[in-house]
Amino acid sequence: VGTPPQTFTVVPDTGSSNLWMYSSTCWSIPCWYHDLYNAKKSTTYQKDGQPFDIEYGSGGVKGTVSWDVAMIGDVTSTMGFGEVTSVSGVSFYASQMSGILGLAYDSISVDGLKTFMSNSELTDKSFSFYLKDTSEESYMVIPGMDSENFATIDTHKVVEEKYWSLQLDSIAQGTKVIDASNYKAVIDSGTSLLVGPKAIIDPLIDGIRVSKTCIGIKLLPDMTFTIDGTAYVLTPDDYVLKITQDGVTECLLGVESMDFPEGFNYFIMGDVFMRKYPTYF
Repeated sequence: VGTPPQTFTVVPDTGSSNLWMYSSTCWSIPCWYHDLYNAKKSTTYQKDGQPFDIEYGSGGVKGTVSWDVAMIGDVTSTMGFGEVTSVSGVSFYASQMSGILGLAYDSISVDGLKTFMSNSELTDKSFSFYLKDTSEESYMVIPGMDSENFATIDTHKVVEEKYWSLQLDSIAQGTKVIDASNYKAVIDSGTSLLVGPKAIIDPLIDGIRVSKTCIGIKLLPDMTFTIDGTAYVLTPDDYVLKITQDGVTECLLGVESMDFPEGFNYFIMGDVFMRKYPTYF
């Protein structure tokens, strides 16, 4: 971002629409050990100053809007973004990221700012994700998809241009099918797990117990998510996360039930789903 370029590690997030980075004027604790955007060092910086405030599921950020040139590889976008000066939420303290790159629709962008892709000089504004077990293996393609290594399973129409929302038909644990036709499936690279409302997730995970020691994982039932009539199956190896720290591996369930606000009829298909099914947007 800027001229000369200042480099940041950001999360490419299909569940939000704004670009932001920590600012050099930020004094929140996460700013002490992350890369900071310094407007004074960029010859292409333009002041805006309107308030910038986003609440995510895991916390929030506040600051002001600035304008500058942003670049990923050789894709450039002159755009408005958030210079963040304060944060709330534990996830920001633990994360390696210095910001977030929103890749959802302009319609949900804070302050009406256009997204990186909308503002980019690209004619083809598509992109795709290939998530693996490690960051070294995972990658994005902008624009287009990795057609040499992957075949298309199915194509789904976006039914609401806010998030990348698809029509969810049902979810299932083994042979137990749960009607989910009142919900939209949101393909969200910025959410690690599968997250949905208690009404449908509680019966989905009922009886599933994941041992921290990973014993008996393969005996657990498959889960099936049907979108527009196409069934996407996750095996226990797909939906149980194996976390290794200091040589010790622990297992945990990658599906979470939450109290969503009334009217928020979405099932968030996060990285647990996208790791099994690479997605082209």
